Amino acid sequence: MFRSLHLSQDGHLHMDLNSMDIAFALQDLQGVLWVDFESTTPETDEPILQKTFGFHPLAIDDALKQTHVPRVDDWGQYLYIVSQAITFDPLNIGLETLELDIFIGKNYIVTHHDQPIEAITRTWTAIQRDERHLRHGSDHLLYRILAEVVAGYMPVVENLDTQIDKLEEQIFNQSNSDTLQGIFVLKRAVLNLRRIIDPQREVLNRLARDDYANIDANERVYFRDVYDHLVRLHDLTETIRDLVSGSMDTHLSMTNNRMNEIMKTLTIITTLFMPLSFLVGFFGMNFFVPLKPLWVWVTKPVFIITLLITLMTPFTMYFWMRKRGWM
Repeated sequence: MFRSLHLSQDGHLHMDLNSMDIAFALQDLQGVLWVDFESTTPETDEPILQKTFGFHPLAIDDALKQTHVPRVDDWGQYLYIVSQAITFDPLNIGLETLELDIFIGKNYIVTHHDQPIEAITRTWTAIQRDERHLRHGSDHLLYRILAEVVAGYMPVVENLDTQIDKLEEQIFNQSNSDTLQGIFVLKRAVLNLRRIIDPQREVLNRLARDDYANIDANERVYFRDVYDHLVRLHDLTETIRDLVSGSMDTHLSMTNNRMNEIMKTLTIITTLFMPLSFLVGFFGMNFFVPLKPLWVWVTKPVFIITLLITLMTPFTMYFWMRKRGWM
């Protein structure tokens, strides 16, 4: 989908411009032009990006064919910015990144993305409702887009925090192999989020502090505000990562405790019946020769004594282990 809008110098908002209209809009240095490429083909995009806007082929190739981490490149007349939006699937704890490529000049912004991005949709809708969002220039429009992208991170962080709470409850109630798998999936999602936030924070830091020709000095305070949000999100992701690591330690500790309880029970049973096994094995041997009348005289007392020993040994062992503090 290819869409465009232009706020002209006289304050009129024009929508759905063609290539010729875009070329004329670029000559309006006091206006603001926004061209958005969504799920378009390189064959459609390259002529407009190269011939109409005059972007460098390497920058076009980066935007259309390659995937990058968030960064900002200064090409003199324009900036090329790579940002990352994210989506989160709470059921599968899946984190998906959506690359957003942005070209910003003195009076225009060009955005390119292969999938729909809510931040772009919200900003586009807000401009259609109120065109005053364009009156502060292309750099302020860039701020609004990046602010919406960063705002989309917070629900993901909150979902991850909710998943940790559920995981901890599952660990204490009934931990199993699925719990361990959930911990690893959650840990992978947190690491992916951190890989996005860290370079994105650096991009906002450069926009807020470096001297770019296309970023007005008065607008840097807005980018600094977005940077502060990313710093807070970075701290939250660090906290979540520590919680995930803690959940892993808790899971292993609970598993070991359950294993120790099982081994304790089995050891008690084995210890209780071990003397019986010895006595049965001992008296099962042919120590006595069945000669009358000696055998008849011996059999009854020996049987009674053996029966008493058999009955008393488990109780004796039980009270002895209680006294030792093993139970």
